[in-house]
Amino acid sequence: MAPVKDGRGKSLLTDREREVFELLVQDKTTKEIASQLFVSEKTVRNHISNVMKKLNVKGRSQAVVELVRLGEITI
Repeated sequence: MAPVKDGRGKSLLTDREREVFELLVQDKTTKEIASQLFVSEKTVRNHISNVMKKLNVKGRSQAVVELVRLGEITI
């Protein structure tokens, strides 16, 4: 399924945000995600926080559920 586009035809997530959440649904820790993507743990947390703000949700699992519902990621 193709990612959901916003009103301007762009995906809701950046490529990096998508990478972070795809690893998150694989049950990877923040530390493991940071290591795999060659970024700091703080950067991973920032990406997660940015997505949660975009979706107006309060937690990682809520964000995952919403992203799956929107077709942005698959489990």
